[in-house]
Amino acid sequence: MGNFKSTAELDFQNLIKSEYFPSPDAWEDQVLYFLLLDRFSDGQEKGFVDNDGHVVNVGNTAKYLPTDFENAIQTTQDAEIWSEAGQKFVGGNLSGLKSKIGYLKRLGISAIWISPVFKQVRSQETYHGYGIQDFLDIEPRFGSTEDLVDVIKTAHDHGIYVILDIILNHSGDVFGYVNGQPDYQNGKTFPVEGFRNAAGTPDLPLDFVGDDKYPDAAIWPKELQTTESFTQKGKIIHWDDSPEFLEGDFEVLKDLHHGSGPVDNYSPSETLKALTQAYKYWIAVTDIDGFRIDTVKHMDPGATRYFASVIKEFTMSIGKENFYLIGEITGGRQRAFDTLEITGLNAALGIDDIPDKMEYMVKGYRNPTDYFNLFRNSELVHKESHIWFRNKVVTLFDDHDQVRKGQNKARFCANDSGTLSLVAVIGLNLTSLGIPCLYYGTEQGFDGKGGNDRYIRESMFGKDFGAFRSKDVHFFNEETPWFPEIAKIAAIRKEHLALRRGRQYLRQISGNGTDFGYPVLMGDRMSSIVAWSRICNDREILCAFNTDQRNETIAYVTIDESLHEIDSNLKCLYASAPSPVQLNVETRNGKAVRLTIPPAGFVIYG
Repeated sequence: MGNFKSTAELDFQNLIKSEYFPSPDAWEDQVLYFLLLDRFSDGQEKGFVDNDGHVVNVGNTAKYLPTDFENAIQTTQDAEIWSEAGQKFVGGNLSGLKSKIGYLKRLGISAIWISPVFKQVRSQETYHGYGIQDFLDIEPRFGSTEDLVDVIKTAHDHGIYVILDIILNHSGDVFGYVNGQPDYQNGKTFPVEGFRNAAGTPDLPLDFVGDDKYPDAAIWPKELQTTESFTQKGKIIHWDDSPEFLEGDFEVLKDLHHGSGPVDNYSPSETLKALTQAYKYWIAVTDIDGFRIDTVKHMDPGATRYFASVIKEFTMSIGKENFYLIGEITGGRQRAFDTLEITGLNAALGIDDIPDKMEYMVKGYRNPTDYFNLFRNSELVHKESHIWFRNKVVTLFDDHDQVRKGQNKARFCANDSGTLSLVAVIGLNLTSLGIPCLYYGTEQGFDGKGGNDRYIRESMFGKDFGAFRSKDVHFFNEETPWFPEIAKIAAIRKEHLALRRGRQYLRQISGNGTDFGYPVLMGDRMSSIVAWSRICNDREILCAFNTDQRNETIAYVTIDESLHEIDSNLKCLYASAPSPVQLNVETRNGKAVRLTIPPAGFVIYG
């Protein structure tokens, strides 16, 4: 594994291995877990359970205890130090992640989505990984190429796939404009002062052609060391205005020029070709199983299609028949659906509609039809409209950006007594249509909130920016109220095909057993049972949660009339609190069962 500085140095004939870890048959069978590498683990924790099931008694970071709550903000000065630490690298690395594969396996995770690991601009604190300076090297604070290979092999040995977050749209802040970063102005191209040196000063000439003496300067691979690699049109101000959102810089991150032309006759730039070769290299060397592609909305559809086509051909040629390409496509469901159709990406992140409706439906602030109508059961129904299918969208309710919340970003558990409903929203995520994804720390009830992204990016391993406003304690605790429940639900999902691939129906409910209708928001907040069925072939599994956090709720719920006999039973497969062990099928609204769900509870019957 060499430290390559040019894509011309990549000898794929020798890089390609004789055998690769096969792709899953169906990605909708997987449960994803997204983590920011810098905020996950540094491998120095003690008191956690290792990959082989043994308690680790070495290390210098103890497990979090309730008495550690807000131990980092006891004074105003301490609070400022803790807050500032959230804007910088905290110290998570690949070795730490490797040591927690068993933790994730026991949680029920079958695929890990890792934030970008590539080398960042040296002079900046882009701990999140989205400020790439070298597309052919690993950020040294994260580890090495060998460390990434070790993580992926360890995951594969535990039956876990790995998806790597990548960026095509932009690089890090690798050059400076004359007079500083301008705003986008009607497509105007702005003069560049120079590429940045290792200290961040833009004093390198625009015809800079680097060599190994300057690995931290400008941008790598060498093919990108030209101003023609960048659009040079300043910072995006109007995020929904075209062509501004396609041509402009992502804040100080520099927009890359991908090519030109219509989708069906797109002419890729040398920059796009070089980036594609770089990402082929990472597949060949690391045996990665998929890519999550950042900021797809901000790329030409032709560029995305070119990349997807080349990557899929390459992965098929090495035996990864179902290498998955997930696009972050903001701007609404219609844009996401159209982008998938045009570009050949496999799935979209449900960044806009899904997280909002999922979170606030469980908390009682959204109509259930608003969420369930996002999905359809047939690929032939309304093909022209914004329809999602079981393997076309990644569903999640918390993430590291929370674009939808503006300046009110907060994890699910931060508001509305979210911890009470956490099992319910996780149950919804894991048993409704889509490829479910959990955000790191959810299983520990993280409650970050604030106007800045940093507060929803707490550290799992403590140090100077731990969750719950703490420091120097870690959160790899498998005995929280939520960890074992997630594991149980994930195990049931794995056991029953209907919960992974089945059709989905929101069910009508009735309080009196006579008048049935879909649960609906009345007043400020809905206190109701929300129930849905997943059906595959002749098997129906009924899932439901209670939006009332204080009171047990009872309701009759409609089920499929053709699949059940009167006086037959549905057995309880899971309940977050004591619930009836079976439900009797009655003649009501066709056929129905009487559900009793504890406050904020979640149940599965089948």
